[in-house]
Amino acid sequence: MSRIFLSPPHLTGEEVQYLQEAINSNWVAPAGPHLRAFENEIAQLVGVHHAVAVTSGTAALHLALRVLDIGPGDEVWSPTLTFVGAVNPIVYQGATPVFLDSDPVTWNLDAQLVAEQLNARAKINRLPKALIVVHLYGQTADMDPICDVCRHYGVTIVEDAAEAIGATYKGRQAGSLGDIAILSFNGNKIVTTSGGGMVLSNRQDWVDRAHHLGTQAREPGMAYLHKDIGYNYRLSNLLAGVGRAQLKQLDYFIARRRAVFERYRQALGDLPGIQFKEEPGWGTSTRWLSCLTIDPKQAPCTRDELCNSFAAADIEVRPVWKPMHRQPIYHGCKMIGGKVANQLEDTGLCLPSSSALTNDQQDRVIEVMRAAFAATV
Repeated sequence: MSRIFLSPPHLTGEEVQYLQEAINSNWVAPAGPHLRAFENEIAQLVGVHHAVAVTSGTAALHLALRVLDIGPGDEVWSPTLTFVGAVNPIVYQGATPVFLDSDPVTWNLDAQLVAEQLNARAKINRLPKALIVVHLYGQTADMDPICDVCRHYGVTIVEDAAEAIGATYKGRQAGSLGDIAILSFNGNKIVTTSGGGMVLSNRQDWVDRAHHLGTQAREPGMAYLHKDIGYNYRLSNLLAGVGRAQLKQLDYFIARRRAVFERYRQALGDLPGIQFKEEPGWGTSTRWLSCLTIDPKQAPCTRDELCNSFAAADIEVRPVWKPMHRQPIYHGCKMIGGKVANQLEDTGLCLPSSSALTNDQQDRVIEVMRAAFAATV
């Protein structure tokens, strides 16, 4: 039997048409018609005025922090439970990351903790310059209280929706909830360009600045004139064509991933110690990954023992993200809380979740998990 991967790309075949159009027109580098159309289509979907496509979600976040003039001496707050790409750009800019704990229901930033800490920092005039809010695993954070307190104190919200395109919060799309936002189109995301990302905002000056910096900061005109340090971050027209084809299937991809999650819950929810990631009533999760926790006090096997069973069956599963305060590269950074994030890392598991996952493949995953629980009773 072939290996089952965690979240492989789901290509529909229509990508070939868009690629062929780009090749036939000779627009394979940036600035082609697919690139502009992809940016417009994403902006319309998310509900923002402006967007610029770049080579990765990390590049998008780096540009967002450059646009905000984040630099040495600035603090940028971030959830500790996230992928490292959501934090490294803080250090690229010479700023100081500060990590905050998770909400136990959404696994995202704890909105109450954010408010408490901003209130405390305001009293000593040591507010952060920006707060990065990451929407994990296709689920938005509880944005209204976070936005309220940040806007009260003038703290800019950078919304990292890399894992959450198509997710909603009170009827609004992820990526439209903060001051500036980023998306990712990496190969494991619901919509992929093989590798890519995007910066989005209602502020044209910010997005224009991101576009300028992402194209080596070349000044207008015939001369190769540069007044600022820029980057080669622009997405190619070729890959934007792939993204356009993928975007047409977004609703279907989300529906399939949600169905995969629900099938897991129906088949495995009775196992002792299993708790599937909840969906708060304020919005819709894309279920980018089907996530659960395993309580070692109730389950007959640990999360790591279960991972070993899946590995023996050639099925890719992953623990949840390792919190940043537990990463060697961020040892010594300030951490606010951490108990919830630590527990999620120790007990959390992500199951194969692709929209292309077949019922037969999912049955294999289910059988291996049930067998692992039965074998250790």
